[in-house]
Amino acid sequence: MAGYFSVFLVLLTLGSGLIWLIDHLLYAPKRKERIALAQGASEQPLDEETIEQIAPVPAITESAKSIFPMIAAITVFRSFIFEPFQIPSGSMMPTLLDGDFILVQKYAYGIKDPVWRSQLVEVDDPQRGDIAVFKFPLDERIDFIKRIIGLPGDRIVYRDRQLYIKPHCNEGEQQRDGLACGEFNKINLDIVNRDEFKQGAMQMVRLTESLPGVTHDVLVTPQLPELTERYYQQPGTRRDEWVVPEGSYFAMGDNRNNSQDSRMWGFVPKENLVGKAVFIWMSFDFENGPDSILPSWVPTGVRFERLGNIQ
Repeated sequence: MAGYFSVFLVLLTLGSGLIWLIDHLLYAPKRKERIALAQGASEQPLDEETIEQIAPVPAITESAKSIFPMIAAITVFRSFIFEPFQIPSGSMMPTLLDGDFILVQKYAYGIKDPVWRSQLVEVDDPQRGDIAVFKFPLDERIDFIKRIIGLPGDRIVYRDRQLYIKPHCNEGEQQRDGLACGEFNKINLDIVNRDEFKQGAMQMVRLTESLPGVTHDVLVTPQLPELTERYYQQPGTRRDEWVVPEGSYFAMGDNRNNSQDSRMWGFVPKENLVGKAVFIWMSFDFENGPDSILPSWVPTGVRFERLGNIQ
């Protein structure tokens, strides 16, 4: 089921629309009749004040008529076209930063009803490398954002901070989506820098990862151990290896040592997908120093250079 705000918007839209419709069909014609009768009995045209006294429009009807078009437009836009989200953590650094405000394309993976989230129209499936927003499989009240790494049938290995993908291929295929069939493909990593980001006192390494068709940057913290004991243990595979089930996806954060993702809790069912992150429309900096008198939630600046399409 959708979040409380989505349900509230739908109910508000339906409620205000229903009040407007009932008034339009039942009560507005009666008000017009009363006004017409009064006008016929009067030698002078009726002014607005007199009309209001003869056939007053209830306050609830006035409110419904004024908010319905706006609320309906917001509900349609937010439910089926684009929805704004705020990035609340650093799990997708360096691609997305805490304080980024993004637009998510809701129709990218299909059109769903805004309350029960049942599929109405099939559109497309996620592609490897997409940044997707989805309902957290262990608590669907929470929205997660991660990068799609594994597609249905793929075999994924993440070992020693290195990603390997064995794609699901049909019989006779030599290659699928730029990956060789029948073998684990080592995903290329190139170091960008070692001094841009820190985790406490530890330097983080920024690398460019080259997925087929998508090149993006990731962060690793070499001083931190790989917490393989926390990895989701899929029956029949090694602890750092996963086979993506049909109708599901394997998702990872770009901040590889600081992301709770499919490595920890398993796979993302297709029905949990919300949409594809496509655009940063605002980015606030929250770097309040220890001596700052401002609360931590008050932004200290706007990162205009971050605005634009998401890679």
